[in-house]
Amino acid sequence: MLYLSRTVENGKAVIAAEGRIDTVTAPELENEICGVIPGITELVIDFAGVNYISSAGLRVLLRAQKKMAERGSMKLTNVSADVMQVFDVTGFSDFLTVE
Repeated sequence: MLYLSRTVENGKAVIAAEGRIDTVTAPELENEICGVIPGITELVIDFAGVNYISSAGLRVLLRAQKKMAERGSMKLTNVSADVMQVFDVTGFSDFLTVE
């Protein structure tokens, strides 16, 4: 299961995710991101509640990063050690902004 909430204010969107980002739930995250991108210049995805991410979730982040690079910035916050390890092993930590 994946739970998502978002706030949008002054061109900045914050999406808070909680649960697993996998093949089943990655489309939910992608829909949420695609729904806010047209009106923003800054995207923050709060990973405080994310305990797992699969390759499907990584693809969503890659597409979001490419879209946001054209219009502003994207960063991930509160990434757990387990998820950070996935980013490190896959090389995603080289191009994602993680705070």
